[in-house]
Amino acid sequence: MFDTDALVADCLAAVADGDPKLAVRDVLQRFAIDNPGGNPAVAPAPGLSVLYNSPELTILDVVWPPLMSLYPHDHRMWAAIAIYGGQEDNEFFRREEGRIVTSGGKELREGDVLLLGDDAIHAVHNPVRRYTGAIHVYGGDFIAQPRSQWSTETLAEEPYDLEAVMQEFARADEAFRSS
Repeated sequence: MFDTDALVADCLAAVADGDPKLAVRDVLQRFAIDNPGGNPAVAPAPGLSVLYNSPELTILDVVWPPLMSLYPHDHRMWAAIAIYGGQEDNEFFRREEGRIVTSGGKELREGDVLLLGDDAIHAVHNPVRRYTGAIHVYGGDFIAQPRSQWSTETLAEEPYDLEAVMQEFARADEAFRSS
């Protein structure tokens, strides 16, 4: 069972470091080692639960429904992701001649931590038939930052729509529960 207040305090202290991205990564590596399986007693509903948000830092507890996929999107700030249960597969993209093209991927399993630069574009998939939990830390205000998402059908760039993302989590959870 993890202590949310301690995690937030440790991340805030890390942001004061000379290299906040690496310092937050170190915090999340300790978190992932110390909290296998996360905190099932107080697991949030599928979606994005805001643990902390300010202009300098956002911390989310993200719970992916089984088999959910989320379309390509960017953050326009660095991010650090720690998986505390399940698996999160990331497909990376890069901009090329006004569009995005695939540029690799990374499977994250329980205990893994991934850093993303401020220019990263990725799509996310939970490939397992159980919920995946992850702490996502962003080097800025994830909620207010204008950014982009890309249609899975056309790969056309669109403004990021947080409400649509939340609806996608609910839709994926309902689809799994009814299957």
